[in-house]
Amino acid sequence: MPDTLTTDMMLVLGVLAITIFLFITELVRVDVAALLVLVMIGLFGLVPINDLFNGFASNAVISIIGIMIIGAGLDKAGVMIRIAQFLIKIGGHTEKGILPVVLATGAFISSFMPNVGAAALMLPVVSRVSARTNVPLSRLLMPMGFSVLIGGTLSLVGCSALIVLNDVILAVNKTLPATISPLPPFGLFAPTPIGLVLVSVGILYFLVAGQKLLPALKTHSTESITPVEYFKQRYGVQGNIFELLVTPNSPLMGATIAEYEQQLHQRAAIVALLKGRHLRISPAKDVTLEAGDSFAIMGNPTDIETFAQKCHLLLRPQIGIFIEMLAATRSGVSEVVIPAGSQLIGQSLLGMRMRKTYGLSVLQVTRQQQTTQEGLRDFVLQSGDTLLVHSTWEDLAALRENKNFITVSPRHLTEAYVASKTMWTATGIALVTLSLVLFTELRLALVLLMGALGMILSGVIKIEESYKRVSWQTVFLLAGLIPLGTAFQTTGTAAWIAHHTVNLLGGMPMWVLQTVLVLLTTFFSQLMSNVGTTVLLVPIAVNIALQTGGNPAAFALMVALATSNSFLLPTHQVNALMMGPGGYRVADYLRAGGVMTVLFLVILVGMVNVVF
Repeated sequence: MPDTLTTDMMLVLGVLAITIFLFITELVRVDVAALLVLVMIGLFGLVPINDLFNGFASNAVISIIGIMIIGAGLDKAGVMIRIAQFLIKIGGHTEKGILPVVLATGAFISSFMPNVGAAALMLPVVSRVSARTNVPLSRLLMPMGFSVLIGGTLSLVGCSALIVLNDVILAVNKTLPATISPLPPFGLFAPTPIGLVLVSVGILYFLVAGQKLLPALKTHSTESITPVEYFKQRYGVQGNIFELLVTPNSPLMGATIAEYEQQLHQRAAIVALLKGRHLRISPAKDVTLEAGDSFAIMGNPTDIETFAQKCHLLLRPQIGIFIEMLAATRSGVSEVVIPAGSQLIGQSLLGMRMRKTYGLSVLQVTRQQQTTQEGLRDFVLQSGDTLLVHSTWEDLAALRENKNFITVSPRHLTEAYVASKTMWTATGIALVTLSLVLFTELRLALVLLMGALGMILSGVIKIEESYKRVSWQTVFLLAGLIPLGTAFQTTGTAAWIAHHTVNLLGGMPMWVLQTVLVLLTTFFSQLMSNVGTTVLLVPIAVNIALQTGGNPAAFALMVALATSNSFLLPTHQVNALMMGPGGYRVADYLRAGGVMTVLFLVILVGMVNVVF
């Protein structure tokens, strides 16, 4: 191995620097950044052109597509919600009883479906548990998110880093000297012993220290709130809802909503407005009312009647136009979260025309404990934003198939959602798929693709729906970064970095080298994707093991598992999803996640050495 950098090595390190810069600054989306990396590697000739696009046909990419479709099928058929409901029944109504059941459920689901999907599935379940047991949501969501991250270490399909691990090992094997035996691929349950200990310690950690580290925020639950209750809470007024029509001879024609409300000395609030064919829920105060406009107003009956007579407004004898908005059996107030990868990120609420496109009237937006109720038309959405919306239950149910949203309040969806006739079909397909993985020599990617095809052919999920449920961002991210990992290995860059790392830490015990490697992986996983971290660091880890007499397989697995050690900041997609609904601050993640990060590191290093 050369002691000095070659031109190809410097080019690889330059591409790596550009990759990290693009991931940290987010000048472009991560999948676009990965494709830019792919193009640069091809232009510089760092990987043979015939191998440049192998990532798109890799077993890891096919496996990820297959597991996402299988998970979507189980989700749609209601299998996972059934499991969650059963386990939650045995948890009782106390935090000590509920917490371990919720965490174990999250970890179990995450062991065979992508962790972001598992978190999205558990989010409404945990919200519902909180509302029924009066355990603050903030005491449950962060632990659940952490358990989902840890649960990904229970099997080789639990997270994208482990799915891609075998492909990275195959690439490393091609560059190993003839005197060294190729590394065998890992089996489906190779990381399970380590994952079980990590999950157990995570549950004990929150049972023992959760009350001291987690906030007990009085987050508002929308599970059973009616539109009338919401309006009473928001505007601080009591009374009934009345429907008024602006007549041509009204002295207030052309006045704003704020001016209308001033006439009643803040004893009433206009909660909805019908202007032409456009219905607005909780309209802005600067909107003007013209002849022919109808509005719903909440207040004392005597005050409203006096106000209508004084201002020549027609008081309708019964609510007609707004009846659907106020009927709790047909519509209501609920929460939706904008997940990472949503096409709505970076768009304004006005530009998206939320009511016309999705049937949603946005009442307020919460971002990192900051709630915005005014000026929503120009509000630009970010990942993790929690939207409080009014909609019909039918429109809300339609969002379950929309990857741009995650619905938090499931009350009116549950019955239809779990009564799916395809439940047993989906369960059977999943069990057959698992059996083929365990008891045959068929390639994992082939088996998962067969399972996905079974979900589609049996009608559990339509092919159009399956396309929507696949995270194509993850697919292109992985396919674009695999050649970078290959370039690291074939140019000798990984061996060069490993050599100088060993020289720098010369004479140190093996566990010190492993700890440094885990810390480096943890640092990288906070800044870039788990897939990217695995592709870049596994070749380096294998070379360090070869140069120090360590077990290359153990070092490689350690890196892939360490990418799940992402508890410090809400930068991971799972943590970002929990932040808004849980009302967390960055300081909450630093406090609770800091201890969890140290525990994860110590257990990972210790257990890998025990198992291997």
